[in-house]
Amino acid sequence: MGSSFTLADTPSLDDLQVFLARAARIEEGTVRLIAGSGVLAVYAAVFYPQGLLDESPTVLGLRTVALSNSGSGPEDGHDDFDVVVPIRSLLGRLEAAQEARRADPTITGPVTISLPMGVNTVTWSAISPPRGGWRPIDGTSAEVLDRAARAGIDEVAGAVPDAVGEQIVRRVRSEVWSRGIAGLEHVPAGAAFAALGLGFLGDDDVRMFETGPWTRLTTKRGHVLVKRKAWTLAR
Repeated sequence: MGSSFTLADTPSLDDLQVFLARAARIEEGTVRLIAGSGVLAVYAAVFYPQGLLDESPTVLGLRTVALSNSGSGPEDGHDDFDVVVPIRSLLGRLEAAQEARRADPTITGPVTISLPMGVNTVTWSAISPPRGGWRPIDGTSAEVLDRAARAGIDEVAGAVPDAVGEQIVRRVRSEVWSRGIAGLEHVPAGAAFAALGLGFLGDDDVRMFETGPWTRLTTKRGHVLVKRKAWTLAR
């Protein structure tokens, strides 16, 4: 497994830093990095079940970034790896690289980022979305998801008073974000929250795909992947 990856240029570095900063504001934990065939796939957990009785769907954000083969070694940028790392540690490395480039504008081209030490105890990282077999279904608009996300944010804020127990907060959030979106009953509101919070919504339509228990919402800016509970699969 490689100990680093190489991004093509400064815009790629900045793009990945923005995505991770947004993901950290939602869930300050870990991210899963999968590199292969010159592409780095970055998965961030937004919602996932925490215990056998938790009925929350699994909602992941996904951003892909092209890797460069112009690093310091022949394999740089094209190592295959699958690792879970602390999001703040990775962000720190990206921000240090950005600072170095701001301090010296002559530094251009590919940038190599060292991988933080991996984490092996993250439950959501064992849930792997399929890479193939996706079939297109009717999509939706960014406006629909934006409205659903903002309505859920307002509902959670109104339902959770200050200084209540963590279990109550978790239950309220699970109820709100597990609820289907009007007209998209098999897409939980948590998917809309993920799309909004991760900066995936823009002026383009949201394409949607399905395979088995998984639904994927795709825009030009990234993907939201949802794994539904078995009892929600019947149509």
